[in-house]
Amino acid sequence: MHLLWWIIVGVIAGWATGKIMKGGGYGFWVDLLLGIVGAVVGGFVARHLGLAGSGGMIYTILVALGGAVLVVFIFRLITKGRG
Repeated sequence: MHLLWWIIVGVIAGWATGKIMKGGGYGFWVDLLLGIVGAVVGGFVARHLGLAGSGGMIYTILVALGGAVLVVFIFRLITKGRG
């Protein structure tokens, strides 16, 4: 159930990351997929840094958004020369 919550929040984070990051984005579905991956990565990193806890919904969305921004940044570094 916890993973399902991160996926739902990841969809929100993917949409927001597509709006925040400069550039055209990768399209609706890829932005959402990157957001989901970013949410899971953000949750993993936060948990290993000891930041996981009772922050509530806003905390969860911020962690997911941070993870999504990180994943999109890395994705852009990897695919820069292929576009």
